[in-house]
Amino acid sequence: MSFDTPLPPYNAADPHATFLNASCLDLLLIELVPMAGRLGREMSRRVGRGRGDWEDDVEDVDIDGEGKGEGGGRGGKSVVPAKGDVEVEGDVIEDLDVDIEADGRTIDEDEEREALFLRLEGWGYRVGLGLVERFSRDRPRFTDTLDVIKFICKDLWTLVFRKQIDNLKTNHRGVYVLTDNAFRPFARMSTEVGGQAVVRAQPFLFFPCGVIRGALAGLGVTASVQAETAELPGATFQIKTTGVVGGEGR
Repeated sequence: MSFDTPLPPYNAADPHATFLNASCLDLLLIELVPMAGRLGREMSRRVGRGRGDWEDDVEDVDIDGEGKGEGGGRGGKSVVPAKGDVEVEGDVIEDLDVDIEADGRTIDEDEEREALFLRLEGWGYRVGLGLVERFSRDRPRFTDTLDVIKFICKDLWTLVFRKQIDNLKTNHRGVYVLTDNAFRPFARMSTEVGGQAVVRAQPFLFFPCGVIRGALAGLGVTASVQAETAELPGATFQIKTTGVVGGEGR
């Protein structure tokens, strides 16, 4: 892959010639999100199995001296009443069991989403670093943050997504908003009634956020990147710089 247009004739027999179908990246971006999700769930299962093995080795200790084994003096498994539970003659009525399970499920989903973001954004960060190391090495060093952002909007976006950013806005205080009205990874997504398509498309922005942040880091700009989509296939990326080229403040 290169910015330079290959000159004919194309010689596939050349041992130094390498060709890659442009659709490969599109297919890779489609598979990245479900693959990262599977990795996260597999790692969670492994951690859960390790915790279960540890809990099997734990032995209850009767600190009051009223009986031995599990459950203390009652001869059964001891239960610590949760908030909202009512204890009647040694039995526990778990009247908030459903709510507790619901809360736990919500926390698990949030943690899974955060892990998915960190994994995909980290992959994108490494890709962005590698891209700028290769494709900016023959260019003059950037001396202004705005020039770096323009490089992202034009050259890097064309390299990765085969088009330029459609709109760039800035408040001239370190915040830049990049708008792509036809974000390529969304081009193959179908729309659904009720806005579910927008919700499901959000994780596909994690990897590009990492690409942008990695490219900026490689060019000497420390920044945070967030992205959102209000309507497919559009996407908006917000860059907040905390450090600029040359080490100057915001």
